[in-house]
This record gives sequence, structure tokens and C-alpha cells, in this order.
Amino acid sequence: MADHIKIRPATGTWVVRAGGAVLGESTRALELTEVNYPPVIYFPPDDLSMVFLDPSEISTTCPHKGAARYYDIVAKSGTLKDAAWSYEDPKPEVSQIAGHIAFYTAQVTVEQV
Repeated sequence: MADHIKIRPATGTWVVRAGGAVLGESTRALELTEVNYPPVIYFPPDDLSMVFLDPSEISTTCPHKGAARYYDIVAKSGTLKDAAWSYEDPKPEVSQIAGHIAFYTAQVTVEQV
């Protein structure tokens, strides 16, 4: 694994909310820490209500994690564009996050409860 990236189980229960709706809750989330960035919580898709997530047209590539696909969050209050992402087939060094979904905390609330 890249020395500057660490992945571990996120302790406790984590919840993600957007537009007044609970998108998911998990005791199986992962915490990814990367030097110079705040920690990011990755949720297993089975712990999310995927009905709120629509695949976006956007994709990016991280030199350390691989290709990311993005999702729009569709809530009653409106659509949050490109508010979540996932590495479906990440680089082997970060394979634990494969298929897990992370969220931009500027657009949604991700918190430990």
C-alpha cells in the first residue's frame, strides 16, 4: 500500500444524510486516511439506500487509488451533483475500498452516531 494511505475499519456506527433523508447507516464502514487530507469514510453499498444515488457522467483517476465513478444524490430538496464516488476496481494496494461509496462532506453529513 502507498505509505501515505491507510485504510482501517471505522469504529462504531456511521450515518450519511442528505436533503433531510438518511442515505445509509453502517457498522462496517472503512476509514481512509491520506496525508494532507481529512479522513474519508467509505460505506459498503449494502448499507446504503442506493435509490438515492444516480450514476453521474463524471469519472476521475487517482494515481494512488485508480479510476473513480461518481454519483448524483437525488433528494426531495433537489439533486446534489457528483456528491459521492466509488472505486469499483481500485489499485491492489487499496483493494479494501472496492465498491464502497464515499461522500463529499461539503454536500452531505457523514457522522459517527
